Amino acid sequence: MIVVAVVGPTATGKSDLALDLAEALSRPGAPAEIVNADAYQLYRGMDVGTAKVPANERRGIVHHQLDVFDPLEDSSVARYQAAARADLDSIAARGARAVVVGGSGLYVRALLDQMDFPGTDPAVRAGLEERAEREGSRALHAELDRLDPQAAASIGPHNTRRIVRALEVIAITGRPFTANLPRQEYVRPAVQIGLDCDRAALDARVAGRVERMWDDGLVAEVRGLAGPDQGGTGAGLGTTAARAVGYAEVLPLLRGEATEADVRAEITAGTRRLARKQMGWFGRDPRVQWLDAAAGDLREQALAVVAAADAGTLPEAGGRPVRRSLGSSSGHRLGS
Repeated sequence: MIVVAVVGPTATGKSDLALDLAEALSRPGAPAEIVNADAYQLYRGMDVGTAKVPANERRGIVHHQLDVFDPLEDSSVARYQAAARADLDSIAARGARAVVVGGSGLYVRALLDQMDFPGTDPAVRAGLEERAEREGSRALHAELDRLDPQAAASIGPHNTRRIVRALEVIAITGRPFTANLPRQEYVRPAVQIGLDCDRAALDARVAGRVERMWDDGLVAEVRGLAGPDQGGTGAGLGTTAARAVGYAEVLPLLRGEATEADVRAEITAGTRRLARKQMGWFGRDPRVQWLDAAAGDLREQALAVVAAADAGTLPEAGGRPVRRSLGSSSGHRLGS
């Protein structure tokens, strides 16, 4: 059964559409299930700042890959890939539809596409780093150019860290470094539905989302998670969790190093930058079927895309993202 993925920038209503699709695509004895692909919704307690759908608003639909890490833990794409693919396997075994939802592009790619994560070898890496120190990065870059010209062309001769990693992967796998890079090739049948709106509408949605996060207790949430050294009362935010938009900006406020007005403005600006980054990522994927996030019949349009995918009648390219002036919002919660 084709996996349905709802993707796109933050604040376009992906979570609500995913719930609508999961309800509509459920069958007797095989209700559809949702798999999260938001890197920060993996963390327990990071609810308000990530626009995580509260448990009592999930309409009885089973959700996977939510609340799997403590905020002190550092997650990885490789760990997510293994766990989330296992979820897709189990959902398929139950004869049910999987609906993936999230705006973390690398996580979506890791789940749906051909993407390998070669391990590391401390001895090999140490040897390469020693050679880089002794021979210089250009010598290692020349070796990379001989072994994998495509990788050498994309990695500058002064980027020692990436040169070393590329040569390490080649030594470990016996294959070119580029053979391990993600390819736009699904590991199982899938369709991606992208939600987009024009810049002015998206900026307004982002501003509304930040206001709601603040009213819903974002500062109290961060204070309860952050450790005493971070200005909080909790066990602490690890390196990964502390980088999340909303959380990173509130930490200086807790330490008395910033004002509330400045922090709110920084969160809004940071969320807008995140939305642009997400749009750039998903906008480069020609397979995404783009829909107007503010369309009044968004659910029906999305279901039509799924039906076409099931029938094998979708065009190879999903069209361009929406870039026209939009009317009023469709009323969807401005979540992920």
